[in-house]
Amino acid sequence: MLITNATLVTWDTPNQVLPGYALYVQGERIADMGPEAELAQRYPQAEKLDAGGQLLMPGNICAHTHFYGAFARGLAIPGAAPKDFPQILEKLWWPLDQALDEEGVRASAEVMLVDAIRHGTTTLIDHHASPNALEGSLDQIAGAVEQSGLRAVLCYEVTDRYGADSARAGIEENLRFMRAVKASGHVHPRLRAAFGLHASLTLSEATLDRCRELAPRGTAFHIHVAEHEADQYDSLARSGLRVVDRLHRHGILGPSTIVAHAVHVDAREIQLLADSGSWVTHQPRSNMNNAVGVAEVESLLRAGVAVCLGTDGFPHTMWTEWKTAYLLHKVWHGDPRRMNGMDVVAMGVYNNAALAGRFFSEAPLGVLRPGAFADLILVDYHPFTPLTADNLPWHILFGFHESMVTSTIVAGKLLMRDRQLLTLDEAEIAARARRLAPQIWERYRGYVPADPR
Repeated sequence: MLITNATLVTWDTPNQVLPGYALYVQGERIADMGPEAELAQRYPQAEKLDAGGQLLMPGNICAHTHFYGAFARGLAIPGAAPKDFPQILEKLWWPLDQALDEEGVRASAEVMLVDAIRHGTTTLIDHHASPNALEGSLDQIAGAVEQSGLRAVLCYEVTDRYGADSARAGIEENLRFMRAVKASGHVHPRLRAAFGLHASLTLSEATLDRCRELAPRGTAFHIHVAEHEADQYDSLARSGLRVVDRLHRHGILGPSTIVAHAVHVDAREIQLLADSGSWVTHQPRSNMNNAVGVAEVESLLRAGVAVCLGTDGFPHTMWTEWKTAYLLHKVWHGDPRRMNGMDVVAMGVYNNAALAGRFFSEAPLGVLRPGAFADLILVDYHPFTPLTADNLPWHILFGFHESMVTSTIVAGKLLMRDRQLLTLDEAEIAARARRLAPQIWERYRGYVPADPR
């Protein structure tokens, strides 16, 4: 496939904006790129995709999400509104986890994958929980990912909050899926596995030891860390250590481990994260919604921690997450110089791509370059001021919107063309979700704890 009549945004180092260029895709990778006239001569028989003067860019990457959160949209929490994050967990997320059945697990993944394709997010790192539909739940999500054509990293959250048997089942679900993905990598090339852990505040010493003991060397753990102060207080009560110190003692940190949030970490914990090579994901929309505070992202970056951007189950509109990060840190610090646009690019482009590359190491991701995976989007953005490699971040922050994504390609395959989804039936998926939602919401209400009188 030869994509013509485009302006290429490479996100290479250095980034380049190349008007009048074409890009040639062979199989699942970018095979060639250059001035359009040259490539037209070089590949005269190629199937052509006319970009219509749009921007051709690498697809966006989401470093932390929860597909199962789909059924929270519009859900009314019974009783008094939660007053803090622990109550949000107890009154919203944990009851919703328990309300999911096998059909709901699949449907929640499907609607979130439709959302990702439509908004130009081509690789997603998911963190799943469904304690009453646990065994095989990752297979349900994997089936939806396979059908969608997207690229994803999946895991199941291990937690002690439903008892020892459920914790053991969560461990086995991670290990089983990791073995299955490794054994069938050539069959499922767009799927990878991590080892999910909920958070320190719901994990015992014994369970952490068991996870470390059973997980293969080099395992990518994916865990929520210090999203709220309660996680620190619980860790200190359990172990006498702060959360990152506790995870370090149990051997959970490492160059493939993903730490979500890290809002309430101190200087020593930041150094441990940097020294271990662990990845931190920043989810500003979620942090604002849960009123948990704002991570010291600039300090983390300055200490050498690779900070990435995720959505935490919000829509997979990564540029909206960029904008939220850009604005939140300015108002939080009362200083418009904070969170420079290039810091946002470092997280949302380069660090996200490097993290995804830990899992999909066969070829570069998140860049237009011969040999890289052909994970691409077309963006219908026509600015009224000059657009250059130097000012592109601010065009994205102040001009881009996810509705401008018109086509989405993953591994050289069109998943959406001219805003028409090709691999998923959006109307059918939405109809199925609407049919299931009332049942899930009814079960959810049965798990919500009563308000104290």
